[in-house]
Amino acid sequence: MSRRTPHAVARFFAPRSLKYQLLSRSLLILAALLLLIGVLQYIIMKDFIIKNKADSLNTQIMAMPMDWFTKGEMDTGHPEPDNKDADEIKADRPQRERRDSPLFYQPGLSIVFIDSDGSVTDVSKDTEASAPLLSAEEYAQISNRLQERQQMNYKILENAEGVEQLVVFRNAGPPNKAAGIIQVSTETDSLKHLLMTQLAIFTGLSVLALAAGLALYLPLLRRTLNPLSRVVLAAQQTDAGSLTRRIPASQGQEEIDRLSDAFNGMLERLDASFETERKITEKMRRFVADASHELRTPLTSIHGFLEVLLRGAADNPDQLHRALNSMQLESKRINRLVEDLLALAKLDQAPQLQLSTARLDELLLEMEPQLQLLAGNRKLEFDVASAISGQFHSDQIKQVLLNLFLNAVQHTDAEAGAIKLKLERRENQAIISITDNGTGIAAAHLPHLFERFYRSESSRTRKNGGAGLGLAITKSIVDAHGGAIEVISKPGEGTTFQISLPLHPQ
Repeated sequence: MSRRTPHAVARFFAPRSLKYQLLSRSLLILAALLLLIGVLQYIIMKDFIIKNKADSLNTQIMAMPMDWFTKGEMDTGHPEPDNKDADEIKADRPQRERRDSPLFYQPGLSIVFIDSDGSVTDVSKDTEASAPLLSAEEYAQISNRLQERQQMNYKILENAEGVEQLVVFRNAGPPNKAAGIIQVSTETDSLKHLLMTQLAIFTGLSVLALAAGLALYLPLLRRTLNPLSRVVLAAQQTDAGSLTRRIPASQGQEEIDRLSDAFNGMLERLDASFETERKITEKMRRFVADASHELRTPLTSIHGFLEVLLRGAADNPDQLHRALNSMQLESKRINRLVEDLLALAKLDQAPQLQLSTARLDELLLEMEPQLQLLAGNRKLEFDVASAISGQFHSDQIKQVLLNLFLNAVQHTDAEAGAIKLKLERRENQAIISITDNGTGIAAAHLPHLFERFYRSESSRTRKNGGAGLGLAITKSIVDAHGGAIEVISKPGEGTTFQISLPLHPQ
């Protein structure tokens, strides 16, 4: 039990739950506000009660005749008649004893008269209270202020026994003819008791308010945080197999709605990333399988020729020559395949090319002799617009044109074939198209032409075609330039490859 106590105290003052953090901090702020209100109330009420009591004492003093505090009255209690007529007049009127005001009989109250020569006379009755006294200099200063009609509110002083008292001062008579100072003092214990009673009531109400806040605020917080709990539950149930689940976008709370939108957006991005990763993994699997297959075939041929040579064919010059020629062709094929794979790997890893200013029309005309040689007896037509310049990688563009031209050569008749190469400008783009009158491509194969190791038809054998990487390399280079490539073809009507390149890519 003792070991759990520090942990429970720590959880109370530093809770890890958001609900209890909000609850504890809200109650802490409320308690601080109530404490501040209590302090202010104590200060204001204390000043108000004391000032109100001082005003009450001043009012009672002003209601008493000032001749009660004259020298004759205080010495004898009754004035001596000057003559017989005065005695007869007084006998006809009801007589009242001097200084019999209720003010004189209040418990804890003292009345002191300080005459002009500084002598002090206690005029209160039936009281055990001891009045606090000041020095003659202080009484002289108070008298001067009263005679000048300066405001004298009250003073808080202690008497000889150390009892705190509220003291007020008044002139005994008119300011210009005052016989002395009337000092009235009363103990502040009753005032303090009243003040503490009010403070105790406020403290009790504050405790009740905190208890009510705790009882009402906790269920309200639990209900308010329900949407957040749903988000947490959804996050706990989310894994790679359940990325399609979404949290309701509108739950009545702006912050939770924003969190839901962010969480749903994260799920969408994760889902897209996983889907992309699955596609890349599948492509990689197919790529490795196709590359292994393409490499295995020439290696198998080379291995077979080596076995034939080891079995004695090396002694036959004709067989040796044919075997070496075949092995050389297969090794060249392997070399081309490896170079194409390396080119694709480089384009995948660093698709940003180092572009420079070049003229496409000059580049195409520069390649014309090479293309004429590759075309053989096929008809070759050039339609090149002049003065088309932009930002390109010249060597990569040449490779693109060479790949597409070789593809057209392989699919057209050696004698009746015709290939047209056209360059034109459309707004801020250069359009290059290569058109042949070959066999064409079926519509089912068009979406897959630029996939790696894909062959559009059975006629593209290893004897007539490559490994199926040329068009994939071409598309990667065009994409790196920020361009696009498309193919238009119908079986028996030929094929057109069209490339769109921005002249000034961003």
